[in-house]
Amino acid sequence: MTAGRRVPRSATLVAGCVLAGLVLAVAVVSFFWLPFPPDDTSGDRLMPPGLPHLIGTDKLGRDLLTQLMIGARVALEAGAGSVLIGAVVGLAAGLAAGFATRWLDDTVSALLDILIAFPTVLLAMLVTAARDASLGSAVIAIGLAMSAIVARLTRVLVKRVLAQDFITASRTSGTSWPRIVVEHVLPNIWPTLSVNLALQFGLAVLAEASLSYLGLGAPPPNASWGRMLQEAQASVFIAPAGVIAPGVLIVVLVVGVNLIADGVRDVADPTRRRTR
Repeated sequence: MTAGRRVPRSATLVAGCVLAGLVLAVAVVSFFWLPFPPDDTSGDRLMPPGLPHLIGTDKLGRDLLTQLMIGARVALEAGAGSVLIGAVVGLAAGLAAGFATRWLDDTVSALLDILIAFPTVLLAMLVTAARDASLGSAVIAIGLAMSAIVARLTRVLVKRVLAQDFITASRTSGTSWPRIVVEHVLPNIWPTLSVNLALQFGLAVLAEASLSYLGLGAPPPNASWGRMLQEAQASVFIAPAGVIAPGVLIVVLVVGVNLIADGVRDVADPTRRRTR
């Protein structure tokens, strides 16, 4: 990189990193310090924000700040785990479809369409029936649903790259397909794919919260923002902090991740940033 050349900065990317970084910091701190033990029910029920419970307590007398901090950890674990499963399975399926013959490509595309149309909640119910309700079951269900979206995008990107002249030149020179994938295909599809995976991370957080709200996520005593919303809905007018706090954190994390994805897209394509 020359001295006069600067890496473009995006205010959107910075804002997204700040929002997501706050949630990440809360999750990291929760591993080393919590205001109260997660199962401590010694507080009065539905206490308003104040001392010693800064955000208040839930209907069982548990400290809400403690539950929120553990919930941040669960949300990030669910997002990261789902994206990892979706990326690995989706990338493999997308590469296979991109290099496949016509009939195999049509078959894989049809299967991807069916999986995309399959509701994530219903898939989670099937996984839960086989594994019991847990964070792992929710992550597997979300990851499998995500993999179909990643696979479809990967297939389109791979076919676009394979149609380029430099691929033909590489094949003519005797380069093997595995080497073409590593040296040409993956580097060309990864920028677009990484932006999509960042967006999928936010959707995974929302999906985990939805599944936890329905009782298909991490079971008690593990805290999750979705279950906090479900438990606090009956007392929303008595102790609104129990609903507002997890709801705000879900919005902060999802918006932060989406801003990161938008910022990465801006940095990767400066012309798009100038035309916005």
